[in-house]
Amino acid sequence: MWLYEKKLQYPVKVSTCNPMLAKFLIEQYGGADGELAAALRYLNQRYTIPDKVVGLLTDIGTEEFAHLEMIATMIYKLTKDATADQMKEAGLGAHYANHDSALYYSNAAGVPWTASYIAAKGDPIADLYEDIAAEEKARATYQWIIDLSDDPDLNDSLAFLREREIIHSQRFREAVEILKEERDKKKVF
Repeated sequence: MWLYEKKLQYPVKVSTCNPMLAKFLIEQYGGADGELAAALRYLNQRYTIPDKVVGLLTDIGTEEFAHLEMIATMIYKLTKDATADQMKEAGLGAHYANHDSALYYSNAAGVPWTASYIAAKGDPIADLYEDIAAEEKARATYQWIIDLSDDPDLNDSLAFLREREIIHSQRFREAVEILKEERDKKKVF
């Protein structure tokens, strides 16, 4: 299937303990437009997508798991030395009360992840447009987190993730065009 190397897709460095920034990043961990939802969406949709583009969904879906691992590492590094008071001040008091500093799939507001975040219509073109939208929303969220961050080391990793979302969006757009061309071919029997 695929080979797992025990290293992150891109290095993750954090300058300082910052639970507030971790709270924002939790959105990309377990939010509706986060990496978990994206990975599961693409790997689920691949079963009803034409063979011409099925590999794309497999490739991007597994890469999203690598992004999830990067986000988990960022959150861990931003909170590993945080005190209970720092977690509370960052708006993570309820998270701390329930999970200590353990990662938990929720969005930045603390709402748990749900399978309703995953869209699968069964129409390949509709699903790919959903995937384009998901990538663009993730790109925008990464940019907004960068705008909120004062950590240049972390911003480097976030910029890498933002750029990967752009590439994924472009690849899904190419797949739409491939499927439209196939759909519009005259069929002679």
